Amino acid sequence: MKENELKTMRSSFKIMEERRIDLIHDPRIIKLQERVKNIRKKSVKKIPAMVETARKSFKINGMEFLYAEDSHQALDLIYNLIKNEKMVAKSKSNTLNELGLSDYLNEKNIQLVETDLGDRIIQLKPDDNKPSHPIGPALHLKVDKIAEIISESLDVKVKADPRVIMELVKGNVLEELKSCKIGITGANSVAAEDGSLIMVHNEGNISLLSLMDTHIVVVGVDKLVDTIEDAISVVKLETAYATGTALSSYINVISGPSKTADIEKKLLEGMYGARKVVVILLDNGRQEALEECLWCIGCGSCIVSCPVYNVVGNEFGYRGYLGGRGVAMSRFLQDEKTSFNSGLYMCTLCGLCTLECPVGTPTSEIMEKIRKESKNTGFSPKEHYKIHKSIERKGSPF
Repeated sequence: MKENELKTMRSSFKIMEERRIDLIHDPRIIKLQERVKNIRKKSVKKIPAMVETARKSFKINGMEFLYAEDSHQALDLIYNLIKNEKMVAKSKSNTLNELGLSDYLNEKNIQLVETDLGDRIIQLKPDDNKPSHPIGPALHLKVDKIAEIISESLDVKVKADPRVIMELVKGNVLEELKSCKIGITGANSVAAEDGSLIMVHNEGNISLLSLMDTHIVVVGVDKLVDTIEDAISVVKLETAYATGTALSSYINVISGPSKTADIEKKLLEGMYGARKVVVILLDNGRQEALEECLWCIGCGSCIVSCPVYNVVGNEFGYRGYLGGRGVAMSRFLQDEKTSFNSGLYMCTLCGLCTLECPVGTPTSEIMEKIRKESKNTGFSPKEHYKIHKSIERKGSPF
């Protein structure tokens, strides 16, 4: 990242920190935090059982259930559902970023419309289009830079004013959505027993996508919990830590296609919302990952406090999974080389991420375990090897 982008990102992080400081120390949030810790620790221990429970529950609710072992299979499943379309729309989703969906569809000549404002700005950015925060992808860009991006990409002249930019991008996205029949989203949490998908957002864009003819939801197996009550607890805590607000503007609970029984109680599908809801549950190395890696609820608190991330930005992380936890997950989502190249040895092991994490993910401990494994397979800094040899020969690193 450029120095001016890092400066803007740090300023945005400061505002986020100020907004949430009182809320996260509220006794109700502290109580919720303990509940969610227990939910996440319990859930990751029984993922295979919950996958089967979800499979049955989604079928009962009238949704199509598909399972993807890896990213290639997930992309193939998505393509088979949308291959006859020229354009599809998506919401913000780290899971879809993980798959590289945008580049994949570009290769297939299918246009992808990002509906989240931050993601749309990043999509239109001509050079580095990596996000800087999981819930604020464009936090590293100043308003005048955003105005420049929008002006050049959409061939209009727009003032460097947040509301003017928002209205212009909104109009552009809504116009594009007229050509879309399929909406693709992620989910923040999944209630296996109820067969329900829970999504939180402020912009209302997920609601628009869920009303399209087909709604495709791609979500990792690590998002599974037992019940709707558990899922709501998870997303409430995520919202508090991610945005500094007690609740987001919208919490969508999707438990099946649109339907009505208002005529003689006869069930008819395809009222205002989706006629077809497809859930693609993705493993992609998650069940091979260290359990602690899967506790994460996706709030982004770890990178706000991370001294390394605040210095180097999104070079420290993997796609939408930013900071140390992203580096750790890349080991399982991809391989050891990817983890090494994503910044495995950038981490100072200071542990601030764990202190700020609402569920206490021990990222520095995870990084140490992966470093040990990485060293044994040949992925470690050359400088470390030189120091090691120098100590062996001379008893000194110098």
